[in-house]
Amino acid sequence: MSKSDNAKKYWKENLRYVTVLLSIWFSVSFLAGVVLKDILDQFSIGGFPLGFWFAQQGSIYVFVILIFVYVRLMNKLDKKYNYDKD
Repeated sequence: MSKSDNAKKYWKENLRYVTVLLSIWFSVSFLAGVVLKDILDQFSIGGFPLGFWFAQQGSIYVFVILIFVYVRLMNKLDKKYNYDKD
């Protein structure tokens, strides 16, 4: 396999990871915090309605977790395509 083919496959997998992770973040921040707020407000976390919690705190926590997930995925991807040796 040529270096160009590896680079294209690497980039394609990277875009797939980014798309999935941003979709998760969108779901948590927009859907849970805005669209489904009234349904989620029936439940509470620490005395606060769940919809409010997702809008104020949950989306931030999920975003930080997704950053660590992305780093882990990219480290594995770098090893898979031998880009970790530079």
